[in-house]
Amino acid sequence: MRKFLIFLLLLTVHFSFAQTQSDVARPKLVVGIVIDQMRWDYLYRYYDVYKSNGGFKRLLGEGFTCENTFIPYTPTVTAAGHTCVYTGSVPAVHGIVGNNWYDNVLKKGVYCTDDDSVQTVGSTTPAGKMSPKNMFATTMGDELRLATNFKNKVVGVAIKDRGAILPAGHAATAAYWYDYKTGDFITSTYYMNALPQWVQNFNARKIVDSLYKLNWNTLYPIQTYVQSDSDDKIYEGKSSYDSKPVFPHMTNALGGTNYLAIAATPHGNTMTAEFVKAAIQGEGMGVDDITDFLAVSFSSPDYIGHQYGPNSIEIEDTYLRLDKEFAALFSYLDSKFGNQYTVFLTADHAVANAPGYAKENKLPGGAMSYYNSSGVAKTIDKFGLKKIIEASANNQLYLNRKAIDSANLNFDEVKKYLLSQLNQDPGIFYAFDNANINNAILPTEVKEKFLKGMNVKRGGDVQVILPSGYMTIGTTGTTHGSWYPYDSHIPVIFMGWGIKQGRTTRDVFMTDIAPTISALLKIQMPSGNIGKTVGEALK
Repeated sequence: MRKFLIFLLLLTVHFSFAQTQSDVARPKLVVGIVIDQMRWDYLYRYYDVYKSNGGFKRLLGEGFTCENTFIPYTPTVTAAGHTCVYTGSVPAVHGIVGNNWYDNVLKKGVYCTDDDSVQTVGSTTPAGKMSPKNMFATTMGDELRLATNFKNKVVGVAIKDRGAILPAGHAATAAYWYDYKTGDFITSTYYMNALPQWVQNFNARKIVDSLYKLNWNTLYPIQTYVQSDSDDKIYEGKSSYDSKPVFPHMTNALGGTNYLAIAATPHGNTMTAEFVKAAIQGEGMGVDDITDFLAVSFSSPDYIGHQYGPNSIEIEDTYLRLDKEFAALFSYLDSKFGNQYTVFLTADHAVANAPGYAKENKLPGGAMSYYNSSGVAKTIDKFGLKKIIEASANNQLYLNRKAIDSANLNFDEVKKYLLSQLNQDPGIFYAFDNANINNAILPTEVKEKFLKGMNVKRGGDVQVILPSGYMTIGTTGTTHGSWYPYDSHIPVIFMGWGIKQGRTTRDVFMTDIAPTISALLKIQMPSGNIGKTVGEALK
């Protein structure tokens, strides 16, 4: 009897040990944070004035930072960036070649998340007719769903629809974005047929109206904003409710009348952070041992950056406030999950200096239009065409094949002549044939960015590169989209469960985030992944 009991005890110990050995260790929650339009240098430009130790300074102090992270393709725009972060892939593979592109088959422009087969859930506007159907690859969230046999939750949150939908992936539990006409967070029938009660409760608070009442003044005395240009600059964009683009920005009269303006203030980040906390609670994320994934994008920095530029007091104030938002969010995650969560922070793209700022400080830069260049006009005249450009998107020209064929012209000859004329335009750095990218006279490192950004089904015929600092915008604000480092050098920081403290200065790419998190979670990398694991960041 005694021997039998000893045998049972040993068998139990062995069974328990075997169970423990086969357990796959994962955090309770992964939170992916994408800041829409953040340059890497913001981490250090404002370091001395980040008053909280719990936000950016905590990430840098406790996490693993990749100091030389670049976007490996062009165009560097929101939809492509969010997709790349979560798929580990590039537009040539995942198909999201821009926020918009021209469909050569349908002969119409396409928005990245358009889907007429679904309906809005949460309002009566068409803002919810969206889904991830245009994305060809899976995401980290999709692979985690597969690894857990769909027992976990994957949720995307952002003001922008594309910032919520594309990161969440195809198999997401939900994606929620902001309806600018109603001031509510919505979704689509791709995910569900009715908003959960917790979302309805959040919308009923009409937090946007409460935030408008606060107006937007600087967080600290304006004279302390020494990392920025002066406040009143002619090249900064003016909001419809402002007489001038200067502080304070009086939003208190906008409640109930203008739900769009919140996006171009730091209050949009506050609203997003509040919705994130409500989502964690409402969706029951991280409550069991099956890892959940929350993909959140803070969209407001992009709206603010486009309007005022990266050297404005508005941008500095935005990041000082965002630092406090992150400190509060990380504190909330600490209280909910202890050390059982992992965070990564990155950006979908960076941004160029405003052309007016560049000119004022004797830097290269300006605004121009290549679409109406003399090269296009000369080509039209030579071949007797009324119209040669059918569409343009992402600095690419789609030639009017129908008009060229109808005139019995050789398409390649017309294209070759157009390129020769474009390359004589002093406002154009270089133009090349997308069908022959390998023959473009560019350094290999630059050529590869265009190769990775070109999808044969959705790309144009001719690629135009503008000189450094130049862009196709009006007289105020700025933009992004180029391969230049000011648009493509982004932050990447991992922190929390399974992450070492440290830093690397070797080249890392946006595509490396997905395989790194996949390795951390011990799941298959996304289907279109071309990135490599940042192994030194993992314990």
